[in-house]
Amino acid sequence: MSTLADVAALATVSKSTASRALSRPDLVAPETAARVRAAAEQLGFVPSRVASQLARGRTGIVALVVPTLDNTFFTPIISGAQARADLADLQLTVSVNPMEEPAQLRAFERLTRQVDGVIVVAPRGADELLQAAGALRPTVLVDRELAGMSSIVADTATAFGTLMRRFIADGHRSVAYIGGPEGSWQDRQRTRAVTEAAQGRAGLTVLGPAPSTFAAGVSSVEAVLACGATAVVPYATSIGLGLVFGLHARGIASPGDVIVSTERMVAEALGGGTIPAIDVDGEGLGTAAMAALADALESKGAPAAPVRRRLSVPVFWPGA
Repeated sequence: MSTLADVAALATVSKSTASRALSRPDLVAPETAARVRAAAEQLGFVPSRVASQLARGRTGIVALVVPTLDNTFFTPIISGAQARADLADLQLTVSVNPMEEPAQLRAFERLTRQVDGVIVVAPRGADELLQAAGALRPTVLVDRELAGMSSIVADTATAFGTLMRRFIADGHRSVAYIGGPEGSWQDRQRTRAVTEAAQGRAGLTVLGPAPSTFAAGVSSVEAVLACGATAVVPYATSIGLGLVFGLHARGIASPGDVIVSTERMVAEALGGGTIPAIDVDGEGLGTAAMAALADALESKGAPAAPVRRRLSVPVFWPGA
């Protein structure tokens, strides 16, 4: 099996020059790079990806940190990040860490010793905890914004406000929002959006906080009926499905007496085009976050300026 030394000898360059020509051709003369590549092809030499990354002071590994694997919302984010990491010749590892307690920051710190950069999904993590985490390695937040840190956010708050305004325009005078987990950054954004949309136009009842679970939706049935809401925007699809199930168990059809918004795929499965829906592109979130991280890792000299992007979230309305 040919070695880098064999390639260097055939190309009449030093071993270090051959290594640079294969891993960072921009650092050598074009004719030298071409000569080394030709020698490598002639000898059938395949550079070690690990060695190439280590030569650049890297591991070639990046991490995606999620608070749990129980919530299917994170699955497409992982998928999108994985696909984009492959394009950047990076190995992605997934770690579960809520990033809510100081002890969890210590676990995060251990992880950063083994990777070049991190994508963090921490909807309930304290600001100071995440800022401390971001100081350890290039970091991109998903669905969370903090000053001085790169972030990619699905703009669900705007979509929720749009849903609320459309409900009111359709004649609903009592509406409800079932909030998400306590301390969730996205829940604060969504609560503000639906409150502003309903102000002076309809009665709004904000329920919760609630975990993003089917059981939480079932448990919210009594509160929804008690407030007299005829339209409900739940924080998460799982909550909405639980609410629909609970309403059906009470003999209340939905859509019908109470309309519950949900994700587009679920809306189509439940009632065709009769349920208003939003469509969060989880893969797009993961792809954009990994692209931002890859760019940060490739920046030369001073650290790259923080990137802040909000991805639009389409709203689908029956009959529109």
